[in-house]
Amino acid sequence: MIEYTKESLIAALNNITDMGWIKNRRSGNSGGAGNTLEDLLNIPENNLPLPNAAEWELKTHKKGSASLLTLFHAEPSPTAMKIVPQYLLPNYGWIHQQAGKKYPANEKSFRQTINYKGTARGFKIKIDSTNKRIIVAFSHQDVSAEFSEWLESVKTRTGLQDLNPVPYWGFDDLACKARTKLLNCFYVKVSVKREGKTEFYHYDEIYQCSSFSFKKFLNQIEAGNVYIDFDARTGHNHGTKFRYAESTAGLEELYDEVIKIR
Repeated sequence: MIEYTKESLIAALNNITDMGWIKNRRSGNSGGAGNTLEDLLNIPENNLPLPNAAEWELKTHKKGSASLLTLFHAEPSPTAMKIVPQYLLPNYGWIHQQAGKKYPANEKSFRQTINYKGTARGFKIKIDSTNKRIIVAFSHQDVSAEFSEWLESVKTRTGLQDLNPVPYWGFDDLACKARTKLLNCFYVKVSVKREGKTEFYHYDEIYQCSSFSFKKFLNQIEAGNVYIDFDARTGHNHGTKFRYAESTAGLEELYDEVIKIR
């Protein structure tokens, strides 16, 4: 493993850009672009060997991909109440598609990827500036007709009032979480092409992003580009994630200082 300085890492990334199209070294891996870049840099996965590695991340994004980037994991408050598995799942969940097959017949699912604009099941993100919180809200009036049967079951289970308790994340706690994970990063945008079944990458845009901005993060929530992703079923809560629509707004939009290297 090579230990880089910030300057030598920039030089290495520039050299990789100059190599042009590079064959995917991790065929069949959905994270092939990032893993191939790590292989080229001779670094272990998710382990950037800079002297201040705890302050820097290496992120890649395939141009044209609509997939969301996971920013960090954070369960809603009050955390002691375990709101997702003990409130949202039993009261607002639905029968899991693998119920009676892979899982027991009564297995429920609560999988929702929500943003500021809301979902067809009536959930949306809101910013409570008064109490300095990001909250999740539910409105039965915003539920699409295709989910009318599910809405009737919600009415029977818990009623159609506002969520109580309200899942929330305090600004200060969330800002600390975000900065711990995303304070600074090297962000590489990747062009992709295919020849038959083989994928090739060109690491042709490189940004040095410094000083994660919580204010800009809130702005991106209001723009609908930040999502909260719930993924729970009766047998297991896979965790709540904050995710980002890179295809709409690049990761560099979340930082105060951005230097385009290439």
